[in-house]
Amino acid sequence: MPSPPEPGPGAPYGANAHGVICAYRFDATGVAQALGDERLPPVPGEGAGFVWLHINLSHAGSLETLRRAGALDEDLLGAMQQGSRATRIERLGESLFAVVNDVTFDFSFDPDDIATLWVHVRPGCVLTARRQPLRSIDRLRMAVKRGERLGSPVALLDHLLQDQADELQVIVRRTADRIDDIEDELLKGRHARHAAEVAHLRRVLVRLQRLLAPEPGALARMLSHPPGWVTDDDRAQLQRASEEFSLVLRDAAALQERIKLMQDETAARQAEENNRSLFTLTVVTVLALPINLVSGLLGMNVGGIPLADHGHGFWIMLALITVLTLLAAMLVLRQVRGPRD
Repeated sequence: MPSPPEPGPGAPYGANAHGVICAYRFDATGVAQALGDERLPPVPGEGAGFVWLHINLSHAGSLETLRRAGALDEDLLGAMQQGSRATRIERLGESLFAVVNDVTFDFSFDPDDIATLWVHVRPGCVLTARRQPLRSIDRLRMAVKRGERLGSPVALLDHLLQDQADELQVIVRRTADRIDDIEDELLKGRHARHAAEVAHLRRVLVRLQRLLAPEPGALARMLSHPPGWVTDDDRAQLQRASEEFSLVLRDAAALQERIKLMQDETAARQAEENNRSLFTLTVVTVLALPINLVSGLLGMNVGGIPLADHGHGFWIMLALITVLTLLAAMLVLRQVRGPRD
């Protein structure tokens, strides 16, 4: 199979002079053939099969490429420029528009490392556009290079969604492994050092679930009233992709519940330690009360201090302080043991 077009001279890494990262034509059997610069069709989708163009929106020539592809309309531009980044699949006239959020290549459990891929699907043509490299689209490119067959534009979209679900599953699995380690540390009483990391993991899962989970309402509306060229097999494929996402999101929700329980347990243990420290401080204060009172009275340097001229006055006062301290200790112990009896 021919290789995808190489970047042109002076073009940024990963795109040619037209802003196209890769271009493939799939025949009626789903076999892909890479298209060079000179073979980029002005109207994709001519004849049997379909064409896939993957575009880098950071490139200056990307808008011209979209114009040549016949996809530079107001609906598409408005959907790409609106503020909502939630993953969804919706119908735009007789085409499908999808917003797919995925993690970047340098993702390291940072919820800010999320980038957006816009997908425009029409009969005979699939356009994907992004500003940052994404893992799921790169996995799709590798699968096409290996010779995987995609029989329709919706099959390519379904493959992309499945890759995203797989990537989310990997993140959930890695998070679960880390939570298992933190949970073991928590059971050993070493909870203080992981409080910040647990809160960070919970924030990551909440952000991933909010951005990567497809909107069920948009998908249901699209599946109930799809464009005329979408077949029953295509609808079944998208439905299966949605169910796979539901399973992954269920695992993510279970992890969030585990993290919440861990945070509650950590807070309870921290409160118990604070109460124990406060109790210890109170006991010390009570036991030191007799000696503080006696030393304060004897240190006023006024007339009439008892035993000032007695030869054994120091030892008598020491014995008195010891007796008072023992009485205070007995009262404290009685108060501690009282609720337990």
